[in-house]
Amino acid sequence: MIRMLHPVTGFSPFTTVNCADLGDSPVNPADVGDSLTRITDFYDRVVSAGITPMSAGGDHLVSLPILRSLRKRFGGPLAMIHFDSHTDLYDSYFGGFRYTHGTPFRRAIEEGLLDPTKIVQIGLRGTQYDGEDMAFARDVGVRTVMIEELMERGPAAVMAEARAIVGTAPTYCSFDIDFIDPAFAPGTGTPEIGGPTTFAAQQCVRGLEGVDLVGADLVEVSPPFDTSGGTAWVGVSMIFEILCPLAAAVRRRKPA
Repeated sequence: MIRMLHPVTGFSPFTTVNCADLGDSPVNPADVGDSLTRITDFYDRVVSAGITPMSAGGDHLVSLPILRSLRKRFGGPLAMIHFDSHTDLYDSYFGGFRYTHGTPFRRAIEEGLLDPTKIVQIGLRGTQYDGEDMAFARDVGVRTVMIEELMERGPAAVMAEARAIVGTAPTYCSFDIDFIDPAFAPGTGTPEIGGPTTFAAQQCVRGLEGVDLVGADLVEVSPPFDTSGGTAWVGVSMIFEILCPLAAAVRRRKPA
């Protein structure tokens, strides 16, 4: 059901650049730390081969090792446009667990993988533990767009600001499926009501056009939580949407 051409732009990522499925990254289901090392090693090989990765998770912690590899390639911290209902900027969970699906971007900022002043987080909502993550975002200069602001201003205006913030910097896109309202994508571990429709999500992603994207992921799809298969279909459809501006960025970087 994923065909060649984008229905609005007529863009074909598969004929614009060489696209290939590179299979699964190795993991260690018994050890998170070892999994992070294995994933980093896998992406080191991918990135060193000059490949721009579009990845499918997995929970949101998988973004961290991908960013570690991309940081090596580009020699400095990246910008990021992040679609999510959560910041994933917490320091730790349950008194000391620092590597979880809620902490990857806190670690990425601490490790110098991301420039916090060039991070835009869009669609944030839901109840919070204590607000520590939002306080950290304010302190380091992350631009947070709550769902109320996105709904009031609309995708076009919010994405115009996001493009202005990241500017010409090499930029990573991370898309958590729980950015979308669970009425459309219930198959995820931490759903939050009051989110955008699938169409509004498409409008947001289409606003990535022109950004110097150097990698992207779509994470947190959990098919067992939606036996209809609907969430998986939403996920792969959004991957195609992201792949279009990602492929366009790859084409722009190629020498004439």
